[in-house]
Amino acid sequence: MKEYVTEIIRIDESLIEEGNIDSLKELPVLQQAAELLRKGELVAFPTETVYGLGADATEPEAIKKIYRAKGRPQDNPLIVHIAGFHELEGLVRGSLNPQAERLIKTFWPGPLTIVVDKKETIPAETTAGLDSVAIRMPAHPLTRAIIELAGVPIAAPSANKSGAPSPTRAEHVYADLKGRIPLILDGGPARVGLESTVIDVRSEKVRILRPGGVSREEIRELIGAYLHEPGDEGEGTEKSNMIEKPLSPGMKYRHYSPATPLYIIEDEQALENLLQSGLEGDIALILSEEWAGKYEASLRDSKVIKMGPRERPELIAAGIFQLLRHLDTLSLDRAYIEAIPERGIGEAIMNRIRKASSRK
Repeated sequence: MKEYVTEIIRIDESLIEEGNIDSLKELPVLQQAAELLRKGELVAFPTETVYGLGADATEPEAIKKIYRAKGRPQDNPLIVHIAGFHELEGLVRGSLNPQAERLIKTFWPGPLTIVVDKKETIPAETTAGLDSVAIRMPAHPLTRAIIELAGVPIAAPSANKSGAPSPTRAEHVYADLKGRIPLILDGGPARVGLESTVIDVRSEKVRILRPGGVSREEIRELIGAYLHEPGDEGEGTEKSNMIEKPLSPGMKYRHYSPATPLYIIEDEQALENLLQSGLEGDIALILSEEWAGKYEASLRDSKVIKMGPRERPELIAAGIFQLLRHLDTLSLDRAYIEAIPERGIGEAIMNRIRKASSRK
């Protein structure tokens, strides 16, 4: 694999906050990034979810560079990013059903990805040989500016080594991919902190393949009975290890994992049992502010890392990958993390924690 001198360039966050895509497109560094993408190179950049590793989604050789840089399994498909609704016509085979139309009109641009039948403009390398393709329109103005400048749809998985916690800051990308890519655009911390929700919209009933930044409750409120629910035939991501050809990232492989062994504290009784058993070795407990306060007396001799309030899961989501990466700087024997309620974005948080956890 080619060795690069990886350049990391900071973007003025005030320009990002203004959200003026035309102004961002005038930045020389964005024009540099677009030129690299057109030449078949890789560029890492922020989205509202996590940092992405971008390549021209229509060029097989560019796509192969993503898999090599990340060490990503070849059967794990990529998400294609677009900047405007008009681009769907060149990518989607057939028509979107009414549920899909309602969902993208409500949640695009934003952290929602749809799986649709693809046209031949998207090569097999991008979709891991599938006849379907996953597409989203990101809300981050910097991402959309790059896509518009490049003039091509951009395939962009998370910009990390495969299996590691996803990057929510440019320094995470640099730590994982230094020397493997030419350019990282630093746009500050990702706002959502978790990847997009992926939904299959090829049938009348929509199926959630990966929970993410748009919650099940938000989707249900919009399309009601047209959403497959847990327990329905064909629904559920927890059996994803049984899937031979995943339709979406995050369905088959263990993801988001720190090197530190991580175990889940499922409920308060499990925490009390853990504290009573005695914690031997260099161990950390990752707890909500509520549990840390409630059990303060019992935790005086324990290393506690607070992950945020249970009642504000969006704050936990924004920091969870940073926290998982931080664990590996502490030289711990193992860590235990509190399970939070699986409602709203809590479902996506627990999906990531379960995939990051060690299996006994």
